Amino acid sequence: MSVGLRLVPPPIQLSDAPAPSFAHIARMSDDTGLLEHSRNAIVRREHGYCVDDVARGLLVASREPRPTPQIVALAERYLAFLTHAQGPDGAFRNRMSFDRRWTDEPGLGDWWGRALWGLGTAAARSSVPWIRREARLAFRLGTRQRSPWPRAMAYAGLGAAEVLRCDPHCPDAAALLRDAAEAVGLPGPDPAWVWPEPELTYANPTVAEVVIAAGDLLGDEPRLLAGLRMLAWLCREQDNDGHLSTVPVGGWRPGVPKHRFDQQPIEAAAVADACATAASITGDDRWDAPLFRAIAWFLGDNDTQTVMYDPLTGGCYDGLTADGPNVNQGAESTLALVSTLQHARTLAASRATRPSGGLA
Repeated sequence: MSVGLRLVPPPIQLSDAPAPSFAHIARMSDDTGLLEHSRNAIVRREHGYCVDDVARGLLVASREPRPTPQIVALAERYLAFLTHAQGPDGAFRNRMSFDRRWTDEPGLGDWWGRALWGLGTAAARSSVPWIRREARLAFRLGTRQRSPWPRAMAYAGLGAAEVLRCDPHCPDAAALLRDAAEAVGLPGPDPAWVWPEPELTYANPTVAEVVIAAGDLLGDEPRLLAGLRMLAWLCREQDNDGHLSTVPVGGWRPGVPKHRFDQQPIEAAAVADACATAASITGDDRWDAPLFRAIAWFLGDNDTQTVMYDPLTGGCYDGLTADGPNVNQGAESTLALVSTLQHARTLAASRATRPSGGLA
């Protein structure tokens, strides 16, 4: 071999994405729900369960078009956990210890919104009739509430959007989606900062996605265009030399140099969700490129050129640091991987029907 020869890895292709695997999700689940944390791939029972992750579990299980018996059983378990967490007024507890004791009272934080997102998705998409019916009942109860926090409203609004896509005349879902979009707000006139908030924090693509969904489903074209503008700007902001570099823990602010770490898998998954929604609504295949960058982030096209999942376990690493991945494989991160690989599967099928074929 010649001295100094540098081998350049081939570019990542859509075909490099593995099929979604529920193996690690099943490993972290028991007869109660989905445990939150792991050390490496070993579950940490002492940290217990949270509605945040169980709701995400129900969401990704419900997105499976042909679920296996194992996935259906997980969805049933997660739905039972959420209905147990819900109070009579529609609010939700969030945290349960491993000995099955709730450690908090019902509230309206992000977990309320994520619960409604999961329930709305199950009500709309589950292939199992009794899951759809039970999820719809719990979703309807949850719509009695409104959270004072815009992120919680955005998550809930996405659940409402799922319900409206299968039942366009549902007044509870329409009202919740409208209120969610209004809670998020619209971008200001400054072209250098196309965002309704003074800084980028977390779940930013979700904020844009709920505005897009509301504009589409409620027949508000100016709001739809505003949401698409927000998402396009955010995708440009998160582009670093052609690959996705998500807003990290700590956020970004105008006039302050961007720091790159720690990046969370859930942020890349939110990009995939929002771009898939934008593509579906507009029919514009230009959204395929940022969607693919979100997929490629997990496959190693990121700021440290590190693959972000363990092919032996099916688990996703918990964060991207300047020194590479945090190799713990928690529920949130693994669900983010599964969700994004579901989009990869859909995108691959869509591209296969087009004359241009695959996506590099």
